[in-house]
Parts: sequence; C-alpha cells; structure tokens
Amino acid sequence: MKLLRESSLLCVIDVQERLVPAVLDGASVVDRCRRLAEGARLLGVPAIVTEQYPQGLGRTVPELAAMLPPPLDKLSFSSCGAAGFSAAMPAGIGQVVICGLETHVCVAHTALDLLATGRAVFLATDAISSRHPHDRDTALRRLERAGCVPTTVEAVLFEWCRSAADPQFQAVRRLVV
Repeated sequence: MKLLRESSLLCVIDVQERLVPAVLDGASVVDRCRRLAEGARLLGVPAIVTEQYPQGLGRTVPELAAMLPPPLDKLSFSSCGAAGFSAAMPAGIGQVVICGLETHVCVAHTALDLLATGRAVFLATDAISSRHPHDRDTALRRLERAGCVPTTVEAVLFEWCRSAADPQFQAVRRLVV
C-alpha cells in the first residue's frame, strides 16, 4: 500500500520542549519531524499536532510550531482523545502518518485508536522515539503486528511526491539531502 497525499494526514504527537531532551536522539527526531511537516506543507497534506499536558511538558518545540497548525491539548494518551481531534481530521482521510513522542505511550495509543477506525497507519520510525530503547523497539514491533506500516521520513516524502515530475519535487528533494 502506497501513501497518497490526497488521502493522507500527518499527525505530530507531543514533540514538546521538556520531553525532547529526555528521549533518545531527541534533536534528530525533531529534525525529521520538521522535514515531514515541511514536506506536508509543500504538498498540501493536512496536519494535526497534539501536546500532552503542556503546563508540565511545555509547548511544541519552536522549530516545529512555526510550520504547523495550532496544537490540540490533551490529557489522554491517545491523540484521538484530544478535544477537537475529530473536527480537525478532514473528510476522506484514510491514511495517517505518525511522528512524535513517546513510542510506547502516546504514539502507540494513537496508532491503535486510528487502526480501530479503519485507517491505515504509517509510522515514520526515524521520527519517533522514547526515553528508553527497549520501550521504543518493543512498541514498534507491537504496532507493526497490530497492522501499522513502518516507514521512514524520506520514503513518506517521496511517496507523497510520487514523481520527479511533481512541481514540488525539487523542494522535497532538498528536505532529504
């Protein structure tokens, strides 16, 4: 199954100021989430951003917040439980690309809830992390067995682009080099 930008949504989960320094490869994850967000913007793919308890974990890191819609606050681990999540999901979305934190908690709960709605869930594994490698790796295996599709930021961007003939191809290509 290939990603189609016309039926895709990018879901950026909890990439927050006080959480990023605590996770494995936090700076790399932020950079990859930024690339996904920029690619989604260039290609017209809608995005939803969530923040888990922002009073305690801070807001979305500035380099992402500047290019994304306003975040939805949540206390539930699943982003699907955030007030306004359903309303922010455009009609016709059958594929959701997930990036963010933490793999075994908010990413996993969101992915499982989205699968339960019949949507295809793609995990940008190089843009997802946890504090501990065992939690991240175990959650990714669990989610793949549940039906999520593991992928990478570069693969997502080129699938959304489809062809070097796309008017945005050069801009997308610059995001991955």
